[in-house]
Amino acid sequence: MNEKKVRTIFVEGPIGAQFIADSISKHSTKKSIGAHSIFLGQVRNDRIDEKEVMAIEYTAYTDMANERMAEIREELFSKYALTCMHIYHSLGMVKSGELSLFVFTSSAHRNAAIDACEEIVDRIKKELPIWGKELFDEGYVWKSSNNPA
Repeated sequence: MNEKKVRTIFVEGPIGAQFIADSISKHSTKKSIGAHSIFLGQVRNDRIDEKEVMAIEYTAYTDMANERMAEIREELFSKYALTCMHIYHSLGMVKSGELSLFVFTSSAHRNAAIDACEEIVDRIKKELPIWGKELFDEGYVWKSSNNPA
């Protein structure tokens, strides 16, 4: 039996702009691609019970999520005429304003890339065991590379 390697979709922390730019630029050598569709999910600073969301702490059953994403990936490559599909989802803390989801599809024509990208985002939300817990400003010690507290 020919088993496919299951790729991880997870990255620790927010997804940076340079990572996205590098991912896009790697496709410039693929001359059969005529369209890319990109979805970027950003953490909002919603207000819940008069408290402002400062960040979301993402957790997941990573093995189960990666296995299910591999199945979804195969289904969508069969359904749409895609050249490439890349999915990255954050784990850990992502502050409001930062990116937590990056979906990138490519195809010869725009409709396949756009439709597949939209379906992937919907299915991630519905089918993958990924959770986000809102974190509020009250008494939380914010850690970053600049503040090792």
